[in-house]
Amino acid sequence: MIKRIFLIVLDSCGVGAAPDSAAFGDIGVNTLRSCAASPKFSIPHLIEAGLGNLDGIDYLPKTDHPTAALARLQEASMGKDTTIGHWEIAGIVSPNPLPTYPQGFPQEVLEEFEKATGRGVLCNKPYSGTAVIHDYGMEQKETGKWIVYTSADSVFQVAANEQWIPLEELYEGCRKARAILQGDHGVGRVIARPYVGDSPETFQRTSNRHDFSLEPPKETMMDAVKKAGLDSLAVGKIFDIFAGRGTTDHVYNKSNADGMDHTMDYARRDFHGLCFTNLVDFDMLYGHRRDIDGYANALTEFDSWLGEFQKVLGPEDIIMITADHGCDPAYTATTDHTREYIPFVAIGQKVKPGNLGTRKTFADIAATVTELLGVPYASDGESFAKELVEE
Repeated sequence: MIKRIFLIVLDSCGVGAAPDSAAFGDIGVNTLRSCAASPKFSIPHLIEAGLGNLDGIDYLPKTDHPTAALARLQEASMGKDTTIGHWEIAGIVSPNPLPTYPQGFPQEVLEEFEKATGRGVLCNKPYSGTAVIHDYGMEQKETGKWIVYTSADSVFQVAANEQWIPLEELYEGCRKARAILQGDHGVGRVIARPYVGDSPETFQRTSNRHDFSLEPPKETMMDAVKKAGLDSLAVGKIFDIFAGRGTTDHVYNKSNADGMDHTMDYARRDFHGLCFTNLVDFDMLYGHRRDIDGYANALTEFDSWLGEFQKVLGPEDIIMITADHGCDPAYTATTDHTREYIPFVAIGQKVKPGNLGTRKTFADIAATVTELLGVPYASDGESFAKELVEE
């Protein structure tokens, strides 16, 4: 019935505090509402689709004739990070949180990393990615040591100046860190954070970031699609988030615009299956940096692209737009992710428009995708394919 599904994650575009948000330290958060207050915010195509009709949204215009099927989804996993959010979208609920290190990593982990890579370590604290290179970059030049830092997420981040430490050495160092960080210290992601510049005033991160993820603990939606002999295409950091599993082809992004171009390129191919896209700039460039206007403008740019993207789709295609967590740019208590509901918007000629209410887990997306593609898969969620698509 459905030949191609384009599942697009607007990274961190939450739509309001989850019922358990206070337990995660997030009070009154709402990423989309914060962006909607900006003069840079204009999303006519998503408004026409019916985004303003979503449960809990009272700050966007509603429509009597939505063109999309809509739902609000609550996270069932114990986390609010990229890895756990994407795993749940792909069918796996994580009842236990991945380890975090608010006091830095234990000495035994650092010693093993230093021994494996032949370089020492600087920092070892939770830190902003831009601030850490400003504060430690010159010391890295003088000592040749890695800048290791973390955040509220389950991440081991390694920053290195491409002019002083070869990029491939940084990647290899992160591969060694990934091998070390297993079991009790199995963080969701080891992230290579390259930067350039000669002084704190000129230091800036490059687009050569690379994520080395923990493998999902069981079969995902993507594994099932690939196993069924269909195409499973990954755009952006999807390939990294799933440790390369379950993809038949992939491409990385340098920006949101690049990711939208790659998704458009795949749409112009004759494939059968899933195209899973992550657009990370919302989170990385605007959410964490608490840049409301920047985030709002990025949503405006996506909405404009969406209008063009719909024109290239066929009658057996569906676009699904969602998120993986929140990162409210107006929330100043932290610069971390926020525990929020996520939106689900499905657009296509065979989609039955209307509001499907609030659902209990992101994993319902995986169950729905696989049913629509005719792929056997035991998701941790429940499919709403029959409510979504005309018979």
